[in-house]
Amino acid sequence: MRRSSSAFIAILIASTASAQAPAAPGKLSVHWEELTAADFRDAISRAQGTCLLPFGIMEKHGPHLPLGNDLLNVRYAALNAAQQEYAVVFPEYYFGQIFEAKHEPGTVAYSRGLQLQMLQETTDEMARNGCKKVIIVNGHGGNNSLLPYFAQTQLEAPHDYVVYVQDLARSGPGEPKHRSNPATDMHAGESETSVSMIARPDLVHLDRATRESGADQGRVKLPESLYTGIWWYARFPNHYAGEGAVASRELGEFETKTWINEIVQSIRAVKADKESLRLQNEFFEKSKRPLDTPQ
Repeated sequence: MRRSSSAFIAILIASTASAQAPAAPGKLSVHWEELTAADFRDAISRAQGTCLLPFGIMEKHGPHLPLGNDLLNVRYAALNAAQQEYAVVFPEYYFGQIFEAKHEPGTVAYSRGLQLQMLQETTDEMARNGCKKVIIVNGHGGNNSLLPYFAQTQLEAPHDYVVYVQDLARSGPGEPKHRSNPATDMHAGESETSVSMIARPDLVHLDRATRESGADQGRVKLPESLYTGIWWYARFPNHYAGEGAVASRELGEFETKTWINEIVQSIRAVKADKESLRLQNEFFEKSKRPLDTPQ
């Protein structure tokens, strides 16, 4: 039987409270920063060395959402997932790719080299502390190229841990019908605003959503197979893509639940994964003597 919206909201509120509030006595928190040193050791053991790195950003989200919207939403999803399938969740991380929003107030855009170095040293430190399976949970579309590339670069040198990248995964079968055009619903639009209405409703200002246009300006005409970095600014100079004003809690409930479930399934799959590290080590051994590789 399908649960009512009010019942689902109650479940989400309860799970959020448990994720955000301090852990009860005797219960291990999922928050890395809340654990004592002794409890951290126990937490890593319970998590089977699996840790989440929710990855957000600081950028404008239309006229109606907070600058840290991606970070807030991805941490909401990750923390709730970790409550269902225990994992240790790294503190706030927003050192990603956002050059396309440098013209907007509040954007924090770190240099290309620093982004990769910071992420490498962060995962290295996580691994040094027992996180031998690091799941980077992406919450920002601007990282869609950065994070797979970072994961691929882990083959540059040997590591005693594995990096996994969890894509944004909020849609699925049975999703409520959208009121706006899905083709341009990409940033602070109906979908993202709906999720924010669940994760941080206190920071959503729907009355401001129509103050700017989120329409595609289409100012550069190029073949779809041709890429240029200015494409986003050419299409959405207000750093707003879609119609946030038509967001709904119904859509937000569905997409939030779908996202959390996807992360839960990923945590379970990663815990069960015995092959990635073994194959990674095998690869590095063979890469020392490529001429010995059978042809």
